Amino acid sequence: MEDVFNDMLFLQKVIKDNRDFLVLLRSPVITPEKKLKVVEAVTAGRVSEITALFNKLLISKGREAALPEVITSFIRQYKELKNIHSVKLTTAVPISQELKNAFVDQIKKTSAIQNIELEVKVDEKIIGGFVLQAGDQLIDASIAYDLKEIARQFENNDFIYNIR
Repeated sequence: MEDVFNDMLFLQKVIKDNRDFLVLLRSPVITPEKKLKVVEAVTAGRVSEITALFNKLLISKGREAALPEVITSFIRQYKELKNIHSVKLTTAVPISQELKNAFVDQIKKTSAIQNIELEVKVDEKIIGGFVLQAGDQLIDASIAYDLKEIARQFENNDFIYNIR
């Protein structure tokens, strides 16, 4: 299962990095034989035998256009089986590995989540602070959020009503 998971990550990266590969898979004009040759050339020596046979089966049954969705579904189900939770951290500037580890440790202490896959993204639009998303929970401790909240308070005239 580990080998297939790594194969799916590899195929996901190939599809993400090479739009032409996806166009080839979804093209009704290209014959299944040519699609199989291209897929085998791209994956030769890089994926396990079971994944290679699965790709061959998909193409022979005319389902190769669904490969990206199959990959995404497999990765999601694998993570559910292994109890791996994806946590997204967005910051305004790149952060050190030490700080990433601190976030992971804090999440482990304050929640039931123990197996964490941290995805870090840099977005200058949040100005400062961080946005942390774990499943359906969101912690927005960004400066951009605070500024929007202050603007909302001014629009509602919260300060005028509190003075009277």
